[in-house]
Amino acid sequence: MGDKLNNDKNSYATGGGLLIGIGAGFFFLQQSPLAFVGCMLLGLGMGLIITSLLSTIKK
Repeated sequence: MGDKLNNDKNSYATGGGLLIGIGAGFFFLQQSPLAFVGCMLLGLGMGLIITSLLSTIKK
C-alpha cells in the first residue's frame, strides 16, 4: 500500500505560494481589490517557479 502513494512533495510549493499570496492580499483588499488579485497571481507564479526549480534540482 505504501508503494502506491505519491511521495513527490514538490506540488506543495504551488499551493503554499498561493496561500501566501492570499494572505498578503488581505492587507491590500480595502485599498484595491485588484491588488488582492495581483498578490494571488504573484504567489501562484512564485509557487510554480519554486516547483519547477525543485523538480530540476531533483533530477
